[in-house]
Amino acid sequence: MDGSDSAFSRIYAVVRRIPRGTVATYGQIARLAGNPRWARVVGYALHANPDPAGIPCYRVVNRDGRLSPAFVFGGLQAQAQMLENDGIALRPDGTVDLERYQWRPNEKTV
Repeated sequence: MDGSDSAFSRIYAVVRRIPRGTVATYGQIARLAGNPRWARVVGYALHANPDPAGIPCYRVVNRDGRLSPAFVFGGLQAQAQMLENDGIALRPDGTVDLERYQWRPNEKTV
């Protein structure tokens, strides 16, 4: 297994833990996966998601709560619909209210 496979595996393990009704940011996933500088790597990993049903990449947004215009599993509208199906109401500008919906795990248990 090369370094990127290991990084992707760690990222996927964290993303699998994001509970329904919450979101996480790319930077948050990077920190929880072990390297706060991996925010872009998180994006690459989610774009290559081998198991969309088991790895809910649609629950990852940017630090401002913006959805991904390049969401690989159907585009921006698909990501918005999936979040709404999870019970996350988007703001009128299409962003997620991170104060309300951001996942706040105990980082020692992730």
